[in-house]
Amino acid sequence: MNTAIVGINWGDEGKGRMVDLVSRDNDVVVRYQGGGNAGHTIINEYGKFALHLLPSGIFTKGVVNILGNGVALDCENLYKEIEEVRARGVDVTPENLKISDRASLLLPWHRDLDSLEEARLADKKYGSTKQGIAPFYSDKYSKKTVMAGELNYPEHLRSHLKDLLEWKNLTLKNVYGAPETTMDDLEKWIESYGEKIRPFVCDTGEYLKNATKEGKNVLFEAQLGALRDLDYGIYPYTTSSNTIAAFAPVGSGLPGAKLDKIVGVVKAYSSCVGEGPFTCEWFGEKAEKLREAGDEYGAKTGRPRRVGPIDIVATRYGVECQGATVIALTKLDVLSVMDEIPICAKYELDGKIIDRFPFPTLLDSCKPVTEYMKGWKSDISGCRKWEDLPKEARDYVLYVEREIGCKIGYVSVGPERDSIIIR
Repeated sequence: MNTAIVGINWGDEGKGRMVDLVSRDNDVVVRYQGGGNAGHTIINEYGKFALHLLPSGIFTKGVVNILGNGVALDCENLYKEIEEVRARGVDVTPENLKISDRASLLLPWHRDLDSLEEARLADKKYGSTKQGIAPFYSDKYSKKTVMAGELNYPEHLRSHLKDLLEWKNLTLKNVYGAPETTMDDLEKWIESYGEKIRPFVCDTGEYLKNATKEGKNVLFEAQLGALRDLDYGIYPYTTSSNTIAAFAPVGSGLPGAKLDKIVGVVKAYSSCVGEGPFTCEWFGEKAEKLREAGDEYGAKTGRPRRVGPIDIVATRYGVECQGATVIALTKLDVLSVMDEIPICAKYELDGKIIDRFPFPTLLDSCKPVTEYMKGWKSDISGCRKWEDLPKEARDYVLYVEREIGCKIGYVSVGPERDSIIIR
């Protein structure tokens, strides 16, 4: 069975905790896009983790984790993350972590260029995490990156890097007036980080084909959410890859795969890291209370997340983009402190009420149309069955389910692995 776990909104919905939960029913977990700008927070028997590149199945014994060809492979951050996880008792070996030889390497100049461009944009910046993602994907589609498999051919790799270096220094020097990179810099980087991850590099496409022939279950893990998808999100305030489930076969190394189940993850309220339109956004004291209650700070950057009530218009659109077959609703317990539960039910655009997510240019002109439901004002973190939830909480879940047009099969009432209700 092939399953994808994907974000429905702006990212930070709780995909990591769902992959950690569901991975025990799978044999393989594959990250298929994005890079070290991810922040998948997981709490399990090993402690609390914020994974950025490692697939979230790394904690589950017997699961093989793969970084697919669609990933921006940051050797430096990946190696540091492997060491951090190992130091806390988690085994990471070439047996349970495999890296596609067709994944391109995110090189040191990609992070430099990311910071330089955000500084140039000033108050028109995109809200980058400055992990080099946009420059990396730009180079990849310009066919000016190095693939991980080239680490196995040192002479070819150095020749390739030398050619790229000459071209990249033209941009660093002439466009941004920044210091040039030297071949010595790159060779030190290869020795310090590239060589460390080389033992994990292999033909993961062949591994995946064999795994499916053997009837193994494969779980595809996405980064960010539908509204950050390069083609379908709030462009240009998106990431630089395709976050939607349809890209999973391509970015994983198994292009012929058919997805049997697509789990869309939705937070019980809205949160957003980065710039761009966010129609349901709250400000001031009520935003700060919700942010504190939900611990809404970026797992990668530590930046306070923008927050607001659940956005039905955006969520319905995200469900459509992802082709979700079932929804996991996370952080329902955070709403327990509220007397009334706010819902951004529709938008107002130029005096008209709309319920269809508009073209990105129009989003800045949209205003939220807010409705309220009665709160439950009780601790639900110990609930493990649907009938254990207060009626008001069940009513809220059923309202969201009806309005977004997709069954809610999982309800998360806490960050721990077992803090979940399966309907």
